[in-house]
Amino acid sequence: MLGLMAKEYSGSPKPYQLENRRKRLTWVLGVSGLCIIFYILGAWQNTTPSASDRSSISNKEGCDGISSTTYQSSSLRTSSSSPSSSLDFESHHQVSSNDTSAGFQKFPACEMKFSEYTPCQDPKRARKFEKKMLIYRERHCPAKDELLRCLIPAPPGYKNPFPWPRSRDWAWYANVPHKELTIEKAVQNWIQVEGEKFRFPGGGTMFPRGADAYIDDINELIPLTSGKIRTALDTGCGVASWGAYLLSRNILAMSFAPRDTHEAQVQFALERGVPAMIGVLASERMPYPARSFDMAHCSRCLIPWYDFDGLFLIEVDRVLRPGGYWILSGPPIRWKKYWKGWERTQKDLNQEQDAIEDVARRVCWKKLIEKDDLAVWQKPINHIECQNNRKLYKTPHICKGDNPDTAWYKKMETCITPLPEVSDSSEVAGGSLDKWPERAMAVPPRITSGSIPGITAEKFQVDNDLWKKRVRHYKRIIETLAHGRYRNIMDMNANLGGFAAAMAEDPVWVMNVVPANSEHDTLGMIYERGFIGTYQDWCEAFSTYPRTYDMIHAVGVFSIYQDRCDISNILLEMDRILRPEGTVIFRDTVEVLVKIQGITEGMRWKSQIMDHESGPFNPEKILLAVKTYWTGEEAAQN
Repeated sequence: MLGLMAKEYSGSPKPYQLENRRKRLTWVLGVSGLCIIFYILGAWQNTTPSASDRSSISNKEGCDGISSTTYQSSSLRTSSSSPSSSLDFESHHQVSSNDTSAGFQKFPACEMKFSEYTPCQDPKRARKFEKKMLIYRERHCPAKDELLRCLIPAPPGYKNPFPWPRSRDWAWYANVPHKELTIEKAVQNWIQVEGEKFRFPGGGTMFPRGADAYIDDINELIPLTSGKIRTALDTGCGVASWGAYLLSRNILAMSFAPRDTHEAQVQFALERGVPAMIGVLASERMPYPARSFDMAHCSRCLIPWYDFDGLFLIEVDRVLRPGGYWILSGPPIRWKKYWKGWERTQKDLNQEQDAIEDVARRVCWKKLIEKDDLAVWQKPINHIECQNNRKLYKTPHICKGDNPDTAWYKKMETCITPLPEVSDSSEVAGGSLDKWPERAMAVPPRITSGSIPGITAEKFQVDNDLWKKRVRHYKRIIETLAHGRYRNIMDMNANLGGFAAAMAEDPVWVMNVVPANSEHDTLGMIYERGFIGTYQDWCEAFSTYPRTYDMIHAVGVFSIYQDRCDISNILLEMDRILRPEGTVIFRDTVEVLVKIQGITEGMRWKSQIMDHESGPFNPEKILLAVKTYWTGEEAAQN
C-alpha cells in the first residue's frame, strides 16, 4: 500500500495540482503579453505621430513661419525626434508677436521704461541705501509685493547680436541705445558710433594703443600664453575690452562693474559676447569662492585699495589662487609722468602708492615688477611664511573659523583668508593645477582632497562622460547649437561643470551658476577646471541686464525651487535675461515640465516636451523652449 501511494504521488498529479499549474502558466503568458504590448507602444510613441495623433497636438503658426508644438496637459505626448519641424532656432530679427490662446495666464508686456530693468540693482531703489562704501550700489532686491509680473520689452528695432568673433568689435545701436560712453570716453577709444552700429576699437583709459598691445605688454611680465593662467578677474571693467582680447589667448575673464554713471557698460560687454556681471566692491564679498582666479586686474578702476584697512585688496586676495597675479595700471602707478593729467598732487599720489604697497606686503604678496604703466604683485603659493610674518605685521590677522568659499550676502572682513595647510614651503596650497586645456578634464584638487563630500574622482569621470553624451544629443535636436548660433550660455544648476566642459571646444562661454543653498558647493572646483561662474539664489534676480544670454540650461532647477518660491517668478526672470529668439533647455520630471510649459505659454514662448536621450522609459524628460521675437513698440500696439 505504501509503495502504491508513493508511486501514485510521484507520477500522477492530483486535480488541484493541475489547476495550480494551469493558473501559473496563464499568469506567465499574461504578463509576457503585457510586456510585449507595452514595448510595442513605447516604440510606437518614439516614432513620428500619425496624422490622427497630430489632431491632439495644437500647432500654432507664429510669426514669420515660426511654429511650435504645444502639448495638452490632459493628454501629454513626448517625442524624441528632432524638434526642427516644430521649433525654429534660427534668428529672424523682425518677427511680430504671436497670439496667445486662452486657458493659461497671459503675462502682459511691461512699460518701455523697464526695458533695461535690473531688479536687484535698480537705481531708484538704490537711493534708499547709504552711499558710504558704495553700499547703495550693492544688490538690493525688490520685496515680494514689488516684483514685476510682466515681460520686459526689447527696444524697438532690436536685432540679434553679431555672431562671435565679429561681435567682439561690433554691436547694433538699437540693442543698447546709449551714446553716453561714445562722448565721455571718446578720447580713450572705448566705443564709437558708425551708422546703426557701435564699433569697439579695443581702446581703454590706460591702453590707448589698444587692448591687444596692452595685453602683449603684460605678457612680457608674466606668462599669459603658457596655459598656466586661465581664469581672470577684471574689476571695474568698462566695456570689457581687456577680457575680450584675452579670449584669443585662451584666458577666460570674469569682468564686473557697477550699474553707475557709465551707462550700460556691463550690457555692452555681454552684447559683445564677453563674460560680465553687474557687481561692486563695497561691503559684501564678491559672489565667487576662494582661490578662484589665476589673475586679477584693475586698470584705472578707481577702487580705493588702501581704504578701510585694505579691505578691498584683502577680498581680492581671498579669490586669488595661490601663486596668482594682481595687475594694477592707472593711478597711482607711474604718477610722476601722469600726475598733471590726473589732476592730483604728486604728494597725494605718492602717499596712495605707498599705502597700496603697504597693504600688499601685509597680505604677504610679493611685488614682482613695475614697468612703465604696469605694476604686478604675486600671491604666495602657501601661507607658511605669511603665518610667520604675523609677528611682524599684527594686522590684518589670519581669519579663523570661517568658510572662505561662503560668498552669498557675506560681509567682507579685514582678515587674511587662510590657505589650506601644506607639508613644506614648495607645496602649492590646495593642490597644483594642470595647464589649460588639460585642466578642463583633470580631476580638480578639491575632489582629490575629499573636500566635497560624496564627490569622488570616479563620479567626476562618469559625469564628464554623461555630459559629452548629452551635449551630442542637444546638437542633434538643436542643429544651430553646433553652428555658432549661440554665444552667451547660462547653466542655472552647474553641479560639476560637466555641461560647460562638454561645450569647451565650441565658440561659446558658459556662466556656471551654483545655487547658494546647494547641498554641495561645487563652484570652487568648477574654477579649478578653468571655467567661470557665480553663486545665485534663483528666488532673486540675477546680476545682469535684460537680453544678455542666448541660451539657458536648467537641469532640475525647478524641482529644487518649486517649494521655496513661485516658479513663475523664476521663469519671468529667465525671460528677462534671455534674448529674443533665445533657447532654453529644461531637464526635469514630466510633472514639473508640464507646469513650466503651462506658464511659458503665457510668456510668448514656444515649447516642446521631448524624451530623455536614453529613450521614452526614463522618467526625466527634456523641454525645449524658444522665446519669440517682439519689441516694446509692438507691445504698445497690442
